Amino acid sequence: MASWDTEKYLALYVSESSEHLDALARTVVALEKEPTAAQVDEAFRHAHSVKGMSSSLGFEPTARLAHRVEDLLQKNREHLTPLSRATIDLVLAAVDAMQAQVRAARDHQPLPAAEPLEKSLEAALTGAVAEAAADEPSVVGSLPRWAVKVRVSPTSTQPGVRGFLVYKRLSLLGNLFDLKPPLDQVKSGRLPQGLFSFEFEGSAAKDDIQKTVAAIVDVELLSIEPVTIAGAREPKVEVPEPPRPVGEEPARTIRIKTEVLDQFLDASGELLLATSRVREISRSVAGDVKAPLEEAIDRLASLVRDLNDRVMRSRLTPIALVTDRLPRVARDIARRRGREVDLVMTGVDIELDRAIVDELGDPVLHILRNAIDHGIELPEERRMRGKSPTGKVEVNVRRQRDRVLVDISDDGRGLDTERLKVLAIERGLLTPEAAKSLSEAEALMLCCLPGVSTAGSITDVSGRGVGMDAVKRSIEALGGTLEIESARARGTTFRLSLPLTVAMIRLLLVRASGQTFGLPLARVAGVVESTLAALNSSQSVPVVQFAGQVLPVRTLASLLDLEEAAPTASTISFVVVDIDAGRVALQIDSLIGQEEVVLKPLTRPLDSIVGLSGVTILGDGHPVFILDVAKLVGA
Repeated sequence: MASWDTEKYLALYVSESSEHLDALARTVVALEKEPTAAQVDEAFRHAHSVKGMSSSLGFEPTARLAHRVEDLLQKNREHLTPLSRATIDLVLAAVDAMQAQVRAARDHQPLPAAEPLEKSLEAALTGAVAEAAADEPSVVGSLPRWAVKVRVSPTSTQPGVRGFLVYKRLSLLGNLFDLKPPLDQVKSGRLPQGLFSFEFEGSAAKDDIQKTVAAIVDVELLSIEPVTIAGAREPKVEVPEPPRPVGEEPARTIRIKTEVLDQFLDASGELLLATSRVREISRSVAGDVKAPLEEAIDRLASLVRDLNDRVMRSRLTPIALVTDRLPRVARDIARRRGREVDLVMTGVDIELDRAIVDELGDPVLHILRNAIDHGIELPEERRMRGKSPTGKVEVNVRRQRDRVLVDISDDGRGLDTERLKVLAIERGLLTPEAAKSLSEAEALMLCCLPGVSTAGSITDVSGRGVGMDAVKRSIEALGGTLEIESARARGTTFRLSLPLTVAMIRLLLVRASGQTFGLPLARVAGVVESTLAALNSSQSVPVVQFAGQVLPVRTLASLLDLEEAAPTASTISFVVVDIDAGRVALQIDSLIGQEEVVLKPLTRPLDSIVGLSGVTILGDGHPVFILDVAKLVGA
């Protein structure tokens, strides 16, 4: 069980360590192919960070593992030779063990021991050092390390403060690890016989360490001895980074829980609604107070909108939070299934609302597993088909207006639509007559039906006919869509279309059958007016011209199953909207105007109605349904 002091920083430790370990795994996988100095430095930095944080909070098993990985990477850092597959496997096993230890720390459980893994890393390190010494006679080694032992005077009235000052001041010169007792005990003054020992690593000279400790009241330096790694020669001293210019400050950041951001978002959304309500009420105010009141409301609205924008930006997170795990997953699955796979990722710095990113991990991982396990053929099969024995999986992320598109493509065998139809019919999910009338795109979507899978065998990776239905539901629950493109023997692409945010949206408010509805402004291409007599028809379907195009006309009231009212004005208004198949002109009763609103999710049973994507509250207190134009027109 963590002490109070450790508990205070535990959540931050778990969050940051998990991020560093995920990044370490991703970078180590990249080292297997073509190591670069930048990649080795990045991997070393992640291992170093985990070591320091773990040691600071007293999680010594994790600190020792990270230390061994750091040593191994340091040798590669100096000689930049490709790590063997066995060494990569060993480092990734260490990453897995450290992740398990971090989870145990999070759950207040004893940290799993990893002594055999530590010994394997030490053995690999010794082999790496011996090999380096044979290849290069020059000095090798990491930064100087010193075993330091100090004693806090038994007469000190603040032993915890004195011990922590030793740690804090030496931390400015280098890195401390293997603290005995752990730092939380030091800070609380629990020093057996006043003794405090640790290892110090850094470019600081021995005299600097001695002077730093001597300057602390009630602290005595008992010993300082050099630490050497088995098989290594004398360590070299690296030149420290130049000092930061005077006046230049590093960017300051803090971590905020997602729940707190959610509360901020709800509060700022309610402020927007309240401001709209106040503006609505002010319209009925007359006299001298009207002008200053409206001016004050304009100022308030501007401030609230700015606040809301800042809250929204604070929630944006790079999709790399999801994709950073993919290289490791791809490597593991490929090795287990006897395949060779190159994973290429682009556009992963694009940002989405944190609520979307948090829910995107499982769907993307499932599609990636399927692509490698079922899509990519075995090397020999690929050779027979005239392909490279190494398969290719691409993850491409890009912005398209108000959406983010995530394409996960493979150059494998593709989906067999005829086989999908047969399986759907066998499971009673489709009639033979309905199967014959399916388009190619509709047939491909059959793989998202429960129990339908074209996998040749069930594996520990995938192939049980479950999962793609859950993937489709998850994406749609986020306000997104899933599309599939495939060509036999050429590959498959799964396209996820996602909204940028789940909270705010700009609407064009319209009326149909006496009711108000909201159309997402990002889907609106324009507005056109025409007389009833001027409407043309094509194959009995009314059409209207817009920007040189002839567009089919659909009546919004009829799409919503509402009673259509006869036009009372001489002209009819149409809203031209973009849908996946092109553009459509929606006939409406009248336009109301634009509004930026807070999007509220639908609850049962409204969430099952096709064509509704959410609801909002206008300034006058009336609720308005927000329409999903693409689904509404396609229904």
